[in-house]
Amino acid sequence: MISASKSNALKQLFGTLNVAIGVVHLPALPGSPGFEGELEAVYKTAFTDAERYAKGGIDGLIVENHGDIPFAKPADIGYETVATMSVIAAQIQQVTKLPTGINVLANAALPALAVAQASGSQFIRVNQWANAYVANEGFIEGEAAKATRYRANLRATHLNVFADVHVKHGAHAIVSDRDVSELTRDVEFFDADVVIATGQRTGDSAQLDEMRMIRQSTQLPLVVGSGATVDNISDILSVADGVIVASSLKEESVWWTPVSEAKVRTFMDEVARIRRCS
Repeated sequence: MISASKSNALKQLFGTLNVAIGVVHLPALPGSPGFEGELEAVYKTAFTDAERYAKGGIDGLIVENHGDIPFAKPADIGYETVATMSVIAAQIQQVTKLPTGINVLANAALPALAVAQASGSQFIRVNQWANAYVANEGFIEGEAAKATRYRANLRATHLNVFADVHVKHGAHAIVSDRDVSELTRDVEFFDADVVIATGQRTGDSAQLDEMRMIRQSTQLPLVVGSGATVDNISDILSVADGVIVASSLKEESVWWTPVSEAKVRTFMDEVARIRRCS
């Protein structure tokens, strides 16, 4: 054991395992290059997607500023991003009543904590919690030390941290002498509550072998953060405790298109079947 045992965050948040969390991919927000000045259109898109997830039976949501391409480094995230995401996340929870998390790209753990605390959300996702890697944005360092102190200052220790182990969209040559098992232990040691396995890019499925390696290396709940579909969800949940899903539930199965309520319902019907059989 490398850290004190803690209660299962997934069970606490969702009341079950085999959890499915949908991602609300926000359009470009104020301050980002793609924002065209129509804030009401941003709100409408976010709320429509959230409602479709909820009507389809999803267990929870993550609100993410995926439209803010190219992503800024954490220190360059503007106040306007935090403000806009706080408003959206608070309203989504009022409408859907679903447990909700926040992911501020790229790797902006402190802004995510601010949004979560202001909006009444329950958790954050952080793509690089421990160690460091080279990403599209450049050199990205783990945020655990700063984030845990900031969380304490906010009196927000109730906010859970979902942390990626081997984050997508990056190169890990700088830690190539340490395998995924060691990286998993680092995330747990640095006080994450849930570990996340991903593929190489958005929508790309995590490899089962890597999932098993992560599963064997931690006592924390394991969630797969990309590539879940109705066809592979049974295999994924044979190893993991839940999934974060978006692309396969969109109308054209790509992240920037609207959520399909019908696809969500079909996906959640399969999740329900798996729960009954487990």
